[in-house]
Amino acid sequence: MTHKTLYGNKIPAKILERAEARFSRYAKKFSFDPGLSPDLVLCPEGQGFEDFGILTVREKKEGLACQQGFDRDNGIMLGTIRMGFGHCRMAIALASASHSMGYTPYWLDLMSFPDYAASKTIKYLEDLYNLGSRISQRSRLFNSLVWEYVTSGAARKLSFSVEEDILSRIFVPLYRDIPKDLPFFSTHPWTGHAAVGAGMSDVVTIIPDNYPLAFHVVEGSVHAVQSPSSYMGYRTFHSMGSGLRLDHTMPSKDIEMVGHYIDHEIVAGIEEDCASRRRRIKDKETRRFLLTMGGAGAQVLRFADIALTCKEAIEDTKVALLINMGDHRGRWKELESLFTQHGIRWTLHQDWSETRAFIDEARDCPISGVHVFLHDDFYCAVYATNLLMRIADVMITKPSELSFYPVPKLFIQRVGRHEAWGAIRGAEIGDGTIETASVTGLHRLLKLLVEDDDLLDLYCTHILVNKKNGVYNGAYNAVKLAVKNRKRE
Repeated sequence: MTHKTLYGNKIPAKILERAEARFSRYAKKFSFDPGLSPDLVLCPEGQGFEDFGILTVREKKEGLACQQGFDRDNGIMLGTIRMGFGHCRMAIALASASHSMGYTPYWLDLMSFPDYAASKTIKYLEDLYNLGSRISQRSRLFNSLVWEYVTSGAARKLSFSVEEDILSRIFVPLYRDIPKDLPFFSTHPWTGHAAVGAGMSDVVTIIPDNYPLAFHVVEGSVHAVQSPSSYMGYRTFHSMGSGLRLDHTMPSKDIEMVGHYIDHEIVAGIEEDCASRRRRIKDKETRRFLLTMGGAGAQVLRFADIALTCKEAIEDTKVALLINMGDHRGRWKELESLFTQHGIRWTLHQDWSETRAFIDEARDCPISGVHVFLHDDFYCAVYATNLLMRIADVMITKPSELSFYPVPKLFIQRVGRHEAWGAIRGAEIGDGTIETASVTGLHRLLKLLVEDDDLLDLYCTHILVNKKNGVYNGAYNAVKLAVKNRKRE
């Protein structure tokens, strides 16, 4: 497979040669065999099935209680990779929306096939990305000179899409058993490129963030975006030239603004959740801050600083911290050591049923202290934040995919330049702060959110306005888009 053009724009031969060399390097490193593919089955397993009827795509193996055959009328495929939490979180939102609309979500995680070159390649690249993310939070020099470029400048060039498409040939064999006309959501471009390469005809690329990156462009798919600025950026390939001559834009039929990808349960509960926040403000209840660890586990030192800054307020029951560490047991050990050093007490929640019981009780009952959530199961590690945000007053997060969720947000320092525009989006639509990268600025904002009510009330007001305007209906609209575009032979 070669790519001389992308949407009619010529791609230089040297870029194609470099991309082919990269593909060959990983194909050789992980013994890629294009003729080797798994027999796929659908398994009703884990909390994803319990919550949304998700059927997980697995390789057929003896003793695995699964079913064969895809429902071409009501099935919708969610293509994910277990790299970072944002891609998984978008897939959960789509699963929730599709389930509420009567469809059956299938979950294809390209990391679930450890014997194949596809999963081995992704695991290798994920480890490199996570390492870079963590270093970027500890070294300003590395962040400014290396990581900001890697997460924005390098991935912004339109040629980057071609390079990822060529690499994705390693993933194509995993799709061999999937019906070609099954609606397919790509929550990471590798899954989308592979779906198109496998001949699937109804591929919707779910664009994350709010910063136009050519990395996310998948020719042959329809691109769903969350905001007007993202629509313009991808429609025009804004700033994606970088040495290339771009004479053509993305056709309007290949892009649609759908809104923010949010779980059905969260959207349906917006009025109730904002009313609860306002009641707690009125009753002078303990203010609840939710801190969320990202998939790379890069914010330990920032979390420790926030807890130490709020220590007196926690002890005076003015503030409660809800800290979701995801599945980062190693990062928790670091944070635990810092908490012990500074005399910060905590309660650790590791059992999923106990976590859900705590959240259910906290809807109506006051809470206090520091509560840490740590779950080894990847789905639970991600979804805990989705549940906790509904009982939180403020979510403290880097401006990742969580930027788009309808909860008042305090944005701390980004992990990669591509995240910056998530905070800009949240600040502009009025449900979150501007990105607060400086320590002193963060401390001022924490003090304000503890002692005053106006900012929190303002964000609740705008969340309700945004809901009325359909801002948070992106998951529903994406499902409608996929079903509308379904092609039948």
